[in-house]
Amino acid sequence: MSGKNSISDIFMQAFNQIQVRIDPEFGILWVYQNPRPRPCFNPALIAEVRSVQTLLETYDGHLPYQGRLVPIHYHVLDSLSPGIFSMGGDLDLFRDHVLRRDRDGLLRYAKTCIDTIHAFIVGFRLPITTISLVRGDALGGGFEVAMANQVVIAERQVEMGFPEILFNIFPGMGGYHLLCQRLAPAAVERMMLSGRKYGAAELEAIGVVDRIADTGAGDRALYAFVEENRRHRNGYLALQHVKRKVQPIAYEDLMEVCNYWVETTLRISERDLRLMERLVRAQDRRIGGVAAEDAA
Repeated sequence: MSGKNSISDIFMQAFNQIQVRIDPEFGILWVYQNPRPRPCFNPALIAEVRSVQTLLETYDGHLPYQGRLVPIHYHVLDSLSPGIFSMGGDLDLFRDHVLRRDRDGLLRYAKTCIDTIHAFIVGFRLPITTISLVRGDALGGGFEVAMANQVVIAERQVEMGFPEILFNIFPGMGGYHLLCQRLAPAAVERMMLSGRKYGAAELEAIGVVDRIADTGAGDRALYAFVEENRRHRNGYLALQHVKRKVQPIAYEDLMEVCNYWVETTLRISERDLRLMERLVRAQDRRIGGVAAEDAA
């Protein structure tokens, strides 16, 4: 844990929707989601997360720290939103594109999601382990991006799920592919059609979550994993490589499903749009309630 004392703030001023820090002792790059106005994958957040990924790819897995390039071995996706990892896709944007019948705009947004998710899946094609540290609820696209990382660590109080069926669409940014790496297809379908939220312990029991941490102990669980992994890192990276060969998730396959998701979303009814709007308002109320609790 001593490495936490030397975490760098070098990227702090570079972004508006994320915060990025480096722990050079352990080779950890922390990316904290901090989206506004609500904790979802808005276009600005996606662009900033993707820009960090591109920087890693450009510098061959290294990043600048105190005037030198340091190797990054672990990319950790976290969140600064209390009680929320991510509410998923930008429902306000979805609704606007559907109302305007803007297929191209919706597809552009979806493609940026796929670009980002696929980079996590393949570890940027570098010897980097991607980890999601889920300390708050992850819904819809938030659940997808959590699973896109090679290791999922979740605190015990967390709930995750796919609410998309409630407004008549489906998880179109890789959720089916990612769950099929961890569950039988029939179980994937049941989860997606249920629309319900699953507790972290329940998801660990069926193999969707890799490690459970006690509430508030996510950092300790993350560093415990890194300490263990460093002892057999070469073998672990080799197994990840083999997994991608045996159970590949091809970018082209994700985009094919994504295109179908766009067509499906454009067909939803006015009733579905009203449900989507109510969910956006519910998200805003939840954010407001958390902010009020923090202020008290």
